[in-house]
Amino acid sequence: MITAIREVRRAKGMTLDDVARACVPPTTAQTIGRLEMGTRTVSVAWLNRIAAALGVTASDLVTLPDRDTLPVAATLDAAGAHALSRTATVTPPTPNPDQVAITVTGGVGDYRAGDEIWCDRLAPPDYARAMNRDVLVPRPGGRFLFARLIGREDGKLQLLPLGAGARQQVVADPAWIARAARLVRAL
Repeated sequence: MITAIREVRRAKGMTLDDVARACVPPTTAQTIGRLEMGTRTVSVAWLNRIAAALGVTASDLVTLPDRDTLPVAATLDAAGAHALSRTATVTPPTPNPDQVAITVTGGVGDYRAGDEIWCDRLAPPDYARAMNRDVLVPRPGGRFLFARLIGREDGKLQLLPLGAGARQQVVADPAWIARAARLVRAL
């Protein structure tokens, strides 16, 4: 199996030691290095541990023959664009079963027409993970509310719609919400 552990780790700006310490239970940087280089066999259990430490899915760490990658042409920082010292690629995102998308047809808040917002669905026990984030909330009759989650009390969500001058809304006990996780915008 060919893995992309090194590429993902570097893209996240993490060292071998950072990943080793983030694993549950923690391991050594040497072990992570061996798994990256392929001198140690990567089991499914290791793949899952490393994926959790990197904050990605295990499938993001496996290079499949039919999965496309994009070549990295340059790096960008405050000083400008720079040529790479070695070849690099990035893997485009793949959706997971718990994601839903929103297509923006008219600008509102920080979003522009043509944007796609990829959202991760959350069950009620996980709503705290969406605090102060934009969320999609299902409403009765097939309607939705997209707003900033600003509070939760007694099963009621306090939401601030994105438009200027909008008033806070309260939604009681939604079955799920979807936290905005990725913005896809054409340049």
